[in-house]
Amino acid sequence: MEMTMSLKRGCLVVEDNDSVAPHEETKKQKVSEGCLTDRQDGVENDGLHSGESEPGPPEVESTAKDGENSCAQVQEEEEEEEDGLSEAGEEEEEPESFADMMKHGLTELDVGISKFVSSHQGFSGILKERYSDFVVHEIGKDGRISHLDDLSVPVDEEDPPEDALTVLTPEDRQQLEELQLFKNKETSVAIEVIEDTKEKRTVIHQAIKSLFPGLETKTEDREGRKYIVAYHVAGKKALANPRKHSWPKSRGSYCHFVLYKENKDTMDAINVLSKYLRVKPNIFSYMGTKDKRAITVQEIAVLKISAQRLAHLNKCLMNFKLGNFSYQKTPLKLGELQGNHFTVVLRNITGTDEQVRQAMQSLKETGFVNYYGMQRFGTTAVPTYQVGRAILQNSWTEVMDLILKPRSGAEKGYLVKCREEWAKTKDPASALKKLPVKRCVEGQLLRGLSKYGMKNIVSAFGIIPRNNRLMYIHSYQSYVWNNMVSRRIEEYGLRPVPGDLVLKGATATYIEEDDVSNYSIHDVVMPLPGFDVIYPKHKISEAYREMLAADNLDIDNMRHTIRDYSLSGAYRKIIIRPQSVSWEVVAYDDPKIPLFNTDVDNLEGKPPPVFASEGKYRALKMDFSLPPSTYATMAIREVLKMDTSIKNQTQLNTSWLR
Repeated sequence: MEMTMSLKRGCLVVEDNDSVAPHEETKKQKVSEGCLTDRQDGVENDGLHSGESEPGPPEVESTAKDGENSCAQVQEEEEEEEDGLSEAGEEEEEPESFADMMKHGLTELDVGISKFVSSHQGFSGILKERYSDFVVHEIGKDGRISHLDDLSVPVDEEDPPEDALTVLTPEDRQQLEELQLFKNKETSVAIEVIEDTKEKRTVIHQAIKSLFPGLETKTEDREGRKYIVAYHVAGKKALANPRKHSWPKSRGSYCHFVLYKENKDTMDAINVLSKYLRVKPNIFSYMGTKDKRAITVQEIAVLKISAQRLAHLNKCLMNFKLGNFSYQKTPLKLGELQGNHFTVVLRNITGTDEQVRQAMQSLKETGFVNYYGMQRFGTTAVPTYQVGRAILQNSWTEVMDLILKPRSGAEKGYLVKCREEWAKTKDPASALKKLPVKRCVEGQLLRGLSKYGMKNIVSAFGIIPRNNRLMYIHSYQSYVWNNMVSRRIEEYGLRPVPGDLVLKGATATYIEEDDVSNYSIHDVVMPLPGFDVIYPKHKISEAYREMLAADNLDIDNMRHTIRDYSLSGAYRKIIIRPQSVSWEVVAYDDPKIPLFNTDVDNLEGKPPPVFASEGKYRALKMDFSLPPSTYATMAIREVLKMDTSIKNQTQLNTSWLR
């Protein structure tokens, strides 16, 4: 994520792996909260962007007038909350460039990332803000890589009979189509039933539903005549008491589909889909969260929404595509995936072909240090692990101060004003007025302080969604783990030693002197601190104890007075070896051209790019698969031998642009 080297704020993040896999990061008997997966690991900035709001208004493909399409109507509902404008109506020009502001950010050394696996010579490369330079395909539990390659809608025996499609006149169809696409100003279309029988009305209902997904119908009696009234399910003025349509008994209750998206994380995408469908987000299920700053392809399941209704969204949404529909009896479960497959382009590389070969061969054969990536720790001058540490210390005034105080770095203008108001007045209501986006972490905390008062910070903090609160303490666990792994490699190198930990099933055991030859460095795990883990039986055990003691924490008592914040711990492999590694170096002249086809490109029949033998620039195209809860940016770091922090990448990119 942090490898994206754009000078736009918020564009320096790329996709990493996301979900929990018990075989990769395991507690004694189960995966602990050290690897929870709601907006985690592969999630942009770990779901803790300061000032990051919940999903903004859906993006609209058509250009219809106000009130004439469902996209515009959904957008209106969120306009006030999501516009991101300051009180003056627009954000003021920032006095510093983004590169200047990021001088205040974190470097890899700040979060314990310091070691490399290989000895090859590093080189520079740029992963630009082009989403098409970073593509992620989910790998399901059966090992199959998800691709969007079929937009057709499945037909089953429960679909309406053929004669249902002939009962509408051309005029009816035109009016219904305009209603479906919100191209007219009417809120409904009424079709008179000339030969009124229940059977005839049923056929008309079926015809409208099957031909125009997104429309609902009801029967009305007007002056002694029967009418079938159709309206858009996403319309603001949907009629009351719509006709209820039963779900076919022979059809599985869940519609599974492949979701292709650009520049949206999974939760944002589901919120957009739920707004268009007028359903609650919790009827959707998925195996893992995917990040925002990438093109991602993953499987989603939704309860009792037909493929026709879902396919209709392809006409309405930009940067989304839904396809590969099927009906199944069960939803998807978080963590059921095997991992993710990455296709990554590093542009304008400086390495020779031999340097690239050595780097990629090492990645393939040995792997990389399985550090938690920079996005785990935030992008501002107040790292998320500091908030997590204060929570574990029960220092609630410090928690409040760390989240709300002014800080250096790249932030939206309205958030800067909110922080300034807080520092000046310590009045949560007054500071909250500076925020047009109330659902960011800062807004939620201020709302809690307004409700519960300054003397009940614990309850105020509790207003923040649980997964976001837990991300802070998981960030602290990750900070400790990174530092301890660097110490472990510094002390013992890349070989197993007596006292190291390995997993047997889900249980951690020690490597004994006689067993060392039976293991490799790829078997060794290290614990995230908690009350239900064991620590290595060598020098690193004392290093854990000393690090936590320096933070006024007792490694022997990781239970918190508030149960949610008690850490049971987890285990995580220290070296990861990617699978299905391949690469090629290509030459190109135009820095804006895509260097490989996406699934949508292939669906549209676009020919793959053709490269010349020589060009102005060279790019490294990499393909590899990673297990859940690992960071692709750490694999890229190993190849380039470069600091992947936004701070460092921004400075490098600024120099390159000169």
